[in-house]
This record gives sequence, C-alpha cells and structure tokens, in this order.
Amino acid sequence: MKTLLLFAALFTQSNEYTLTIKLNTLKKPAKAYLIKDYGWTNQQVLDSAEVQKNTFRFSGQLDEPSKVHVLIDHSGQGMTKWEKTADVLDLYLEKGAIEITAKDVIKNAKIKGGSVNSDHQLYKQAVLPPLEQITQSINSSYLTASDQQKKDPQFMDTLMKRYRAAAKETDSLKYVFIRQHPGSYISLEALIEVAGKDVDVPRIEPIFKRLSPAVRNTRTAKEFANILYDLGPLSIGAPAPDFSQNDVNDKPVKLSDFRGKYVLLDFWASWCGPCRAENPNVVEAYHKYSDKNFTVLGVSLDQPGKKAAWLAAIEKDGLPWIQVSDLQFWNNAAAKLYQVRAIPQNFLIDPNGKIVAKNLRGEALQEKLKALLK
Repeated sequence: MKTLLLFAALFTQSNEYTLTIKLNTLKKPAKAYLIKDYGWTNQQVLDSAEVQKNTFRFSGQLDEPSKVHVLIDHSGQGMTKWEKTADVLDLYLEKGAIEITAKDVIKNAKIKGGSVNSDHQLYKQAVLPPLEQITQSINSSYLTASDQQKKDPQFMDTLMKRYRAAAKETDSLKYVFIRQHPGSYISLEALIEVAGKDVDVPRIEPIFKRLSPAVRNTRTAKEFANILYDLGPLSIGAPAPDFSQNDVNDKPVKLSDFRGKYVLLDFWASWCGPCRAENPNVVEAYHKYSDKNFTVLGVSLDQPGKKAAWLAAIEKDGLPWIQVSDLQFWNNAAAKLYQVRAIPQNFLIDPNGKIVAKNLRGEALQEKLKALLK
C-alpha cells in the first residue's frame, strides 16, 4: 500500500500526462490524432494512436498545460485538413491522467481528470455562449442575404456592429471569470486574449498581479510579463535584431543596411485588410519625413507562390520604400524573430539600431515622428 501511495505521489509531481480515449461501441478501425492549432494554417500534428480494444492512448511530458484538439479519423483517410463535420474535441493536456469515454464519437464527450480541463469546461459555459449565439445569427443573416445586400457597406457594417457588441460582452464575462478564478491557468489565457497585441498596461497589470503565484510562474505567464512590462528582447531601448531577406528583385537586404537613419520596420501583407487601410498613413509619413533621415522597410507576410499579389499591392498602394519577404506567410523568418503574431505591426528603430517605439498607427505615428524629426 505504501508503495502505491509513493508511486501516486511521484506521478503527481512529475511532468507526465496520460490521455485515454475509450469509444465503447466503435465498430471499425480508427485512428486518433493530437493536433495543435487545429484549423489554422500553422496546425501541427503532435501525435497519433491506433485503436486497441476500442481504446486510444497517449502519453508524454510537458512543463505546463497545452491546448490541443483530439481528432478521430473514422474513415481511414488520414489527417488532412479542417472539416466542419470532423469528430473533434478540444481539451488541455495537463499533468496526470485524463480520460474520455463515449459511445463511438468524441465530439461532445465529457473529459474526466485535471483541474485545467474542469476550469475550461466552466469557462466555455460561462463565457462563450453569447458570442457563439450571435456568430451563428450573423452567419445566418449573411447566408440568407441577397447578393446586393452583401455588396452593401451599410448591411455589412450592421453585421460587424452586432459582432463587436457580442465580443465586448464576452470580454466582460472573461474579466468576471478571471477575477473568480485567479488560480486557474485558463484565467491566464483569457487575460492574454482580452489584452490583445496592444496591451493597455494600466488596466491589465493589476489583473495580472492578482493571478496566483503558481500561474504567474508558468512559462506562458513569464512571456506575457515580458510584453506587459516591456522587458523582453524587443523592449523599448533594446537593439533591434538584425535580419536579411530578399527584396522584390530577389536581392538580399539587411536591416542593418539602414543604420544611421530612423527606420519604421513595417510588417504587413497584401491579404491583410487593416494593413492596406493603414498604408496611406505610412505613405504620408514617408513623404513628409523621408528627407529628414527617415525611411520605411516593409516586411510582407505574403504566402508561398503569391509574389504577384505582393507586388500588385505595393503598386496599388503606392509604397515607395524597400520591401522584402521570404513569402512564408506566418512562418516569415523576420516576423518570427520579432514575435509578430498579428499584423499590421511595426517597430521604429533609431539611427543607432535601437527600438524607440512600437505599433505606431494613425496619428500616433505622425506625432512620434514629429517629436523625433523636428
């Protein structure tokens, strides 16, 4: 008995997880997949398992909870791409034993084991319904609209207003959940979501500090703290990491080639609507200050095989500065170096190669340049 208790204690202290999926009435061979970022362009198959006596088993090591999707391939066609009808369940891999039991599909199965998964279920019940309901309603309105309505800016704006109102309500519910569950890893992820890429530090910092020490000590929390307190390698005053990518003529260009000037390192893409909407403001700034030791270096996150679209956008938007790209979409090497997870995003770099500002858009860009380049 003492041996069993010792083993249980050691197991709970280890970083090991086990995931057992039992489908009691499964009648034919099937395969299970663990997928990270399912449905996104960067989705990744982490592991797979063959069925044995109606059961799939996964195990591994992790340092903190990790959200994944479990997909059951009933057809034997293999894991290919996202499908609306796929048998998929989202869950968190976390230390200890996790069990899923169902008849023959897991889509709506209950998850047993693990405090993070329990909190995740509470979160989905308390926070997500308003946004899900309005999203379904908006989709229905759009699908039943006439072609003329779909081309009407006012009609589309009405749909977007409905969505933004639901998203705002959802954010309010997220704050409530975070306050009520300061010791939950789910609260950390919810806070990162509502904080977004342009963090309102006076609002977010007090909430972050109220999270439990255990949550704030996770790797994800530490990475977020670097952003929150601007302490990371891309903080204000830090040297801008150098890189080289090819320009539109396939000639290599280095960021350090612009040393001695103020450079706006501008991450964008031809497919990015907000980027294209911001381009006129950047063009105005360029023409206004290009004779005062200022320039722009554009880095495009266009997709493989889409160079023509990138070049067409440069011409249409009238972008006169140097443009570079490796045409690797979100895997763009420079974007990964600068931890770009959303665009448009920019970094203003001084003549000595140090970052002096970030995410300057609209009037903020004009005001910053006016202050620096009098």
